[in-house]
Amino acid sequence: MNGQVTRLQPGPVMLDVAGLELTPAEAEMLRHPLVGGVILFARNYRDGRQLRALTTHIHALREPALLIAVDHEGGRVQRFREGFTRIPAMGAIGRLWRNSAEGALETAEAAGRVLAAELVAHGVDLSFAPVLDLDYGCSRVIGDRAFHSDPEITAALADAFADGLADGGMAAVGKHFPGHGFAEADSHVEIPRDGRALEQIWARDMLPYRSRIGRRLDGVMPAHVIYPTLDSSPAGFSRFWLQDVLRGRLGFTGTIFSDDLTMEGATVAGGIVARASAAVDAGCDMVLVCNRPDLCVELLDGWQPQLRTDVAARVLAMRRPSRFADPAATDRDEAYLASRRAIEALTVALA
Repeated sequence: MNGQVTRLQPGPVMLDVAGLELTPAEAEMLRHPLVGGVILFARNYRDGRQLRALTTHIHALREPALLIAVDHEGGRVQRFREGFTRIPAMGAIGRLWRNSAEGALETAEAAGRVLAAELVAHGVDLSFAPVLDLDYGCSRVIGDRAFHSDPEITAALADAFADGLADGGMAAVGKHFPGHGFAEADSHVEIPRDGRALEQIWARDMLPYRSRIGRRLDGVMPAHVIYPTLDSSPAGFSRFWLQDVLRGRLGFTGTIFSDDLTMEGATVAGGIVARASAAVDAGCDMVLVCNRPDLCVELLDGWQPQLRTDVAARVLAMRRPSRFADPAATDRDEAYLASRRAIEALTVALA
């Protein structure tokens, strides 16, 4: 670390890095005016000390600091495992509702608190959670990442989870708008389609976005799913979904993050520069480019978007104040410790 700090508002690109520490080339890339955030993966984690050093280095590069995010939902989507509390899949928490709605809600809140506190204590600002999709039993990529098949139960559990996130010092990002659960294909490798009418999607899949959890979301990530009766573009490239419905009809004022633009579901928009342009033109504030460093370079070299101060302000607002300034803070916090015990007990019961 050379001590050089770049003073620059966050740009609209969130990208990834290769390993456990930044290379000089990566540090220079993260100072690019178009970059506003970094998303971490399992390959970026060895242990807590190393992760803390990595996030400290990333934050020190820029003023204001770059946003650091991760997909850390629990279950099969938990990037950091050894040394972190194992969070059960949200579907496992949803199944608790059958016996005790109150118990399920308490567990959802505990999961959010533990997840947020541990990430924030290691310098990670944001997890892309909660999943608000419904489990229709037909989506391979969603499945037990969803809380439940019932939209009202999903909304209630996600709201409790967001309570926990907030107490841990983390914003809530709902995904995948307007709903990925009914589309069978995996948007990582295919282009999913959901042929239902708006009335059906509005009544069920969008109920969480219309409920209390929807009104308190800080961010939303749209689905790489095409809803052909409504628009020929995936939701993340659709002005109809992002401007008319999300911003307009629902009144959402937070940050809109694209899903990963290297996924197969995004290729309908063209090359990487065309994808980023289409996503921002549709209404995304920040675009994610993951696992393709060649495309990151191509995007940073070839894209010339208008940088907007209102978008930068929304991105900066995703970082929350937290009492969990370092890992030792979690060991002194009774609410966190009680929540961790509850989650560990559930994990043992599910084993």
